[in-house]
Amino acid sequence: MGSSIVLGIFWHFIGAASAACFYAPFKKVRHWSWETMWSLGGFFSWVILPWVISWMLLPDFWAYYRSFPWGTLLPVFLFGAMWGVGNINYGLTMRYLGMSMGIGIAIGITLIVGTLLTPLLQGKFGVLLNTTGGRITLVGVLVAVIGVGIVSYAGLLKERAQGIRAEEFNLKKGLLLAIVCGFFSAGMSFAMDAAVPMHEAAKNAGISPLYVALPSYVVIMGGGAIVNLGYCFIRLATRREISLKADLSVGKSLLIANALFSILAGVMWYLQFFFYAWGHANIPSQYAFVSWMLHMSSYVLCGSIVGLVLREWLGVGKKPVSWLCIGALVIILAANIVGLGMAS
Repeated sequence: MGSSIVLGIFWHFIGAASAACFYAPFKKVRHWSWETMWSLGGFFSWVILPWVISWMLLPDFWAYYRSFPWGTLLPVFLFGAMWGVGNINYGLTMRYLGMSMGIGIAIGITLIVGTLLTPLLQGKFGVLLNTTGGRITLVGVLVAVIGVGIVSYAGLLKERAQGIRAEEFNLKKGLLLAIVCGFFSAGMSFAMDAAVPMHEAAKNAGISPLYVALPSYVVIMGGGAIVNLGYCFIRLATRREISLKADLSVGKSLLIANALFSILAGVMWYLQFFFYAWGHANIPSQYAFVSWMLHMSSYVLCGSIVGLVLREWLGVGKKPVSWLCIGALVIILAANIVGLGMAS
């Protein structure tokens, strides 16, 4: 396995670790509605950081974006908005199915859709089936889905041992939302593919290959920001039980603490895609579609590790932990199989 491929897998893992930990600062926020903290964290994640970093990278910020026709920018923006819809549905999926089942179905679907639909739409799927490296890579994707399923099963056993149920368990509604979430969350994978001309232009402007994807985040995450912030602001304006004015009227020290924790969560959320760009840059172009698989499976793996470190699995018995470890090993095996496929 080439050193570049190993680096690609490593950086995808680092990005996924940031994603797995990003919600921890939100748990420190007190007496704020979810909509307020999500909006503030998201504003830094989807607007401030992409703009600031791109401004620092690009020799001429405005000239770079003006150089693209609307026919290039619009699909990138719309796929970003598609990803934003998936973000919103993710929380609703957890509400109706619970964490383990919701994560397993949603991430399993987005892993498959985001990974395989891109080469299918590009007419390259037959090439994958007819080459040794392509077939090995597809086996790795299948093994990753199995690993996600095993980890989700472990989570289900954990929830049963702890007596945890979904807030409003509804299998029919939850499955529908999980499918919607899984499909729409794959918008980030589609957006990265649509943004290839932007990556090429950034490379031609002298930007390091590790950073060429970052300027495209201004457009991609701009689409996601409009969907997420619009949803939150509408709820804040129309729901009686939540109020932005009430959230901002807490004591000064708590207001500052809540703002800092929300911003930290937003920074950590952005860092997952910062390192996603680094990982993506080290993956051979003909296998660029596997970046999404590596990211999502690593996300599940890192979430499991974080749960063990935080002692969330303490007292649930050996069976759930054993299945969790098996699932983690299967995901690691999947990453190695994909790496071997790309190196073939």
